[in-house]
Parts: sequence; structure tokens; C-alpha cells
Amino acid sequence: MKHSAFSLRLAAILLVTAIVAGCSTTRRIPADEQLYTGVKSFDVKKDADGQPFPGDVRDELYQAVAVKPNNALTPSFRYPFPLGLWVYNNWPDPGKGLVKWLRGKLVAEPVLISDVRPEVRTHMIDELLDNNGYFSGHASYEILTQKNKKKARIAYTVEPGAPYLIDSIILLPDTTRLYHLIDSVIGKSKYLVPGTRFSTDSLSALRIHIANAVRNRGYYFFRPDYITYLADSTLQRNRIALKIDVADNTPALALREYRTGRVTTYIYRNDGTGTPDTVMTDRGEIIRYMPSRLRDGLVPSCISFRKGRIFSVRSMNNTQTRLSRLGIFNDISIGVSRDTTDIDSDLLNVDIQCTYDRPLEASIEANVSSKSNSYLGPGITLGITNRNLFGGGELLNVSLTGSYEWQTGRNRGSVFNSYEVGINATLAFPRLLAPHFIPRTRRDISWTRLSLGADLLNRPHFFKMSQFNAGIAYDWQSSRYISNSFTLFKLTYTKLQHTTAEFDSIMAANPAIALSFQNQFIPQMSYTFTYDRVANRRNSLNIQFTLQQAGNIFWSIYEACGKHGEKTLFKTPFSQFIKGYAQIVWNHRMSRYRDIWLVSRLASGAAHAYGNSSQVPYAEQFYAGGANSVRAFTVRSIGPGSYHAPATLKDAYFDQTGTFIFLANTEFRFPILGPLHGATFLDAGNVWNLKYDPARPGGQLRGRTFFRDLALGTGVGLRLDISMLVVRADLGIGIHAPYDTGRSGYYNMTSFRNSLAFHLAIGYPF
Repeated sequence: MKHSAFSLRLAAILLVTAIVAGCSTTRRIPADEQLYTGVKSFDVKKDADGQPFPGDVRDELYQAVAVKPNNALTPSFRYPFPLGLWVYNNWPDPGKGLVKWLRGKLVAEPVLISDVRPEVRTHMIDELLDNNGYFSGHASYEILTQKNKKKARIAYTVEPGAPYLIDSIILLPDTTRLYHLIDSVIGKSKYLVPGTRFSTDSLSALRIHIANAVRNRGYYFFRPDYITYLADSTLQRNRIALKIDVADNTPALALREYRTGRVTTYIYRNDGTGTPDTVMTDRGEIIRYMPSRLRDGLVPSCISFRKGRIFSVRSMNNTQTRLSRLGIFNDISIGVSRDTTDIDSDLLNVDIQCTYDRPLEASIEANVSSKSNSYLGPGITLGITNRNLFGGGELLNVSLTGSYEWQTGRNRGSVFNSYEVGINATLAFPRLLAPHFIPRTRRDISWTRLSLGADLLNRPHFFKMSQFNAGIAYDWQSSRYISNSFTLFKLTYTKLQHTTAEFDSIMAANPAIALSFQNQFIPQMSYTFTYDRVANRRNSLNIQFTLQQAGNIFWSIYEACGKHGEKTLFKTPFSQFIKGYAQIVWNHRMSRYRDIWLVSRLASGAAHAYGNSSQVPYAEQFYAGGANSVRAFTVRSIGPGSYHAPATLKDAYFDQTGTFIFLANTEFRFPILGPLHGATFLDAGNVWNLKYDPARPGGQLRGRTFFRDLALGTGVGLRLDISMLVVRADLGIGIHAPYDTGRSGYYNMTSFRNSLAFHLAIGYPF
């Protein structure tokens, strides 16, 4: 009875709350206060010279007034249901119990004009104007009372005045090596150039730039605040003469140039035990706590310091990075101290401390997928990693994957439809296992990876296929922004173990697809080039290009031995093709202080079979649609070209691949609340065949129909960004299908409902 009474009471409270939803949200606002309802306007005038105000500075000023009102989407826009205010005004605090907890979750304290303090915010804008060279600028505000006298918005106006420009720069006298270095850095810097607008942010950035540069030239104790500026604006109107100096209170230690002294590396066991064992190397003294399985040259190869050389902070960073990338330590610290054996010594001793990570690590990963071919099901991956397997930083990873799927919708058959299991092992060495004449780079750790794997895919309605692969690959960093991956050799063997009559009928209708499914070896060699650079805090560029070939070496050996015609490996044909893929991804941050991005991708690829093969293997062909492609269409539901499988053909996705692909995507990403972000996007793309296929009319790549064959879609999405994991949900909306839908015009979707496609995925699409 008590439980029923409580339930009725709670229901009554919620009902009363709903009834009073239309009541005033200002009933409890004090008589001398007003409810803040947002920023009405933020008007920044042109400067005194009639020039538009810089957008990045405007963003900075806006942050000073960007106070969100109750139930706000942005500081200027509110959603129409102020639930928190309704609860605050109409639901008295019960004092205890579940009702108090529920009220606490729903209630929102009103944001008042007095809380916003617009007079303080205009003063903040005045200071920001001064910091950006607008010394005669001024900001004002107006409180705009609404029909309800207890509600008000705020309008801000900024009169920037004329900007002050840097007229001349007086450098340090070239009397010491330190002063010469500082002057050289300033001369090459983009932060301080005569004729540019005065900005304290630029001066602060230059301080940091100078300190970083001289600390890499031996002046380890130099700090940014040791650089001072003297600005004189009295010599010429709206012009500033700037003088650079070193602060009078700069300690003598910061003015001295240091060289590297003793370098000692300590390697501790993860349990804190062991007996120290000392080894002298050309990179300093190594003290290992035994027992410890470690190749003698591994840690020294990661140390950038050299005794007697000019001390550089860059050497600290490089050493830290290289030791971290070995993957065998869970804690690495580098300490620097002056050599105390001689008080006049200009030597810095370095102590490096490394603690082993646990040698074995197990992991488990689960996922749920929904696929365009009406399959739905979970998967699981079990993995185990052994670090430092042979004492040289080797990483052995073994993973067991398994997934099953059942079919939903009209085409569902048995309850248990499909499964896939696989085991893969990778052994990675933190060095190049290659002939010595191949040049090595000491910029970063190079890796050699040996791989071995097997997979079994069972589609009960169609086929059972097994696949085995083995390979060797090299990864290395050739410059700060360029990384390379070269697969010296990878051999894949695919075998159809069983097929059904339905699958055989599909293959009989399309011999080209059937050839791509045949039992075959795929001996490959590939190279991937990646250029990844963050130009500044607002722009980044990623360029990736992959070129792979299969079968050429084996074909050449057979030809050299006089064997012509079809060639086999262990009495099984091997595939011969060439394939290339390239993509460019550009990221632009549209606001300096807000996480708003415009991200665009342009990608294209082609594959061509020749010699020993007439078709590219099915697994190596391209497909369009899905969560990472044209999101208004499901996976393998478009292409090749304008071809569209007849409605009577069941599971036509076998046909939806091609040997040429083109994709163009752009996505606008913005924050919503905390880790929740939103996106709007526009996608275009398709796949084509480079060779004519009579079974798929309209599928061949042709210049005159290229743009008409591009599928086009837009849509909206949500992203939950939780640290290293991003969960993404996208709703695509079709605009143009590349095939005949029965409707004329560019917008040829049969209905709005049929133009929708929903995708749930992990990670960003590009």
C-alpha cells in the first residue's frame, strides 16, 4: 500500500508539473532582478580605417560575452521548453527522499542579468582590444527588456578604432652568442614583422619560440619570461616602436651555454626488485636491475645525448619518444642537473629512469554491427601481447576473432545464419631486419613486422570460404611529417570450400564475379606513403598513397624459365594485378576558441588485372556506400556506375563492386554538450569497372557520364567522443541515385523515407 501511495504521489507531482508548464518561469525572480535570456546581438564595427575586423579577434572578443542562458543551445538561441525553470518555479523542495533526488536532477537555477555582469564583460573586451592593438577601442552594452519585464537580453557593441601597427624593431646588441641567437630567431620568425598589427598573443608566442630555440642550443635554463619588450607609441600616430631585451633579473645560469656531461640510464624491474649491473656504452652508463632480459644495444640506440656536445632539449624529447615507442616501459623520466664536480663546469648530467611494463597483457573487445545486407550480430576479439619477447623490444600479438550474424527483415532464413572466426599473429621487431646496405634512419624507430593468419567465413545460404596469409613488412619515419610502410612480401591463399546452388546460380549469371571468387594465391608487394602535418592550431593536412602489385615476380620467374600460358603455384592459379589508392584529408578549425571543424576528403583508386588474371580478386575490389563512404546509401548498394541489380535478384550485393572508385566528402563538426558532438555532411561517390562487363550494363567508367553516375547524399550525425573512443551515429539522406529509379530529374529518390540510411560505427569516417 505504501508503495502504491508513493507511486500515485509521484505521478501526481509529474502531472501537476506538466499542467503548470505554461506558467511563468519568472515567478520567483526578485523584484530588482531580470532573467537573462541570451545575447541579442554582438556587433563589431569596422575599424577607423574602414577595414573589416579580423575574424579570429572577433571570436576572441565573443568568448568574453558567450554566457549561455537557461535551456540554451548557444548564447543566442534557446530551445522552447525550459523544464529546469518550470521545476524551479513550480515544484517546492520536498526536503528528502526520492522526490528530492528527482527534483535535483531536473531543476535549474535561473541565470540572472546580475550573474552575467555585462559591465565586467565589456571591460574584458576593452582589455582584449588593447591586447590586439586596438588601444582606442571601446565596448558598450544595452539591456533590452522584453514584454515580460522580468526578462531581458543583452546587446553588445564594439567600436574598435584604428589598429596600432609595428613600425620598427630594435634587436639586442650582437655582443654575445646568446644575443646573436635571439636576434637570428626574431629575424626568421613570422610572429614579429614590421607593418603587422600589434598583438600581445604574438609577442607571447615569440617569447616561447625564442626560449625553445636557445634551449636547443645549450641554454637549458633560459625561460620565455626572460625576454622583455619595450613598446613606444609616441613617436608616430598609430605606430609602435618595439625594443627587445633580456630581463635584468635573468639569473646567470640562464645566460650560460651548457654541454652534455655524464649520461646514466637506470632500467628497473616492474616489481622494484633486482641487483644492479653496470655496463658502459658509447651513449653513457647503463645500470640494469637483474635479472633483466635486454639486448645490449637496444636502449643505447634510443639515446640521443652525446657527451661533450652542446646540450639540446630536442635530444631529451627524441630520447623520451624513442624509448616510449619501444613499448616495453610503463614509466620513463629524464632528469637534468648541473655537474657538481667542478663549480665552474658548464656540463649538464642526464639521468634516465625506465621501468619495465608487465611483459604480458590480455585484452577483450566486443562490438555489435548492423549491415546493409540485412545482417545483424555481435563479434568478439580476444588478444594477448608479449612485450620484449627475445629481449630486443619485440612485440608478439596473437588475436582470436569471432563473430556471428543473423539475418533480419524479409529475407531472413534460419535463426543462425553466418559466422566468421580467425586467428592472427604478428611479431614486430623495433629495427629493420634487412641487408646492411639499406640506409637506416636514426630519426625514429623502424619496425619489421612478420604476420601469419587464418580466417574462416561461413555464409550458409551461399558459401564457406577459408583464407590464409603470411607476410613481412617494414615501417619507418623518413622525416618529421612523413611515414612509410613497405610490405616486402605477403602471400594470401583463398579457397571456396563449399558453395550452394543459389550461390552457383549467381556466379553463373556473372562470370566476371565468379572469377574473382575462384581459389587462388595472391602474392603481393605494396608501399604506403603518409604525409601528416598540423600546419597550425586551425589547419591540418593528411595525404596518403598506396601502391600494390600482385603476381609480377612469380610471373617473371615463370616467363624467364620458359613457361607460358596460365601459371600456377602449387597447382593453384595466382592472381596478377596492380592497384593504387590515394586520399587527401583537410581539417580546418573554423573558430579559434570553439571546437568547430570543417573536414573534407578527396579519394580515388584503381585496380587492373592482367597477365595471369582476367579479374581482380573480389576482396581487392572497391565498393561504395556505408558508414565511411556515401552515407546516404548502404554498403554495396550503388555501382558499378549506373548499374542497378534487378529487384528479382536476391543478395545482389555480390555485384556491387568495381575496379575504380571516386569519393568526395565534406563534414561540418560542432560541439553540442560535453562529449556529445554533432555533424552535418555532404557525400558524393561511386565505383566503376575499368573493363566492360555485359552482365552489368552501365558499369564501365566513361567521362561523359561520370558526374551523372556520382551518388550524392547529405545527412546529420551524432558523435560521442569518450577519450580514445568515438561512437558515431549518422543518418544519411539521399539526393541523387546513379541508377534509374523511375523518376526524372536530378533528385530521383522514390520517396523521402526510402532515401534514408542509418549507420552506427566506431571512429570518425575520415
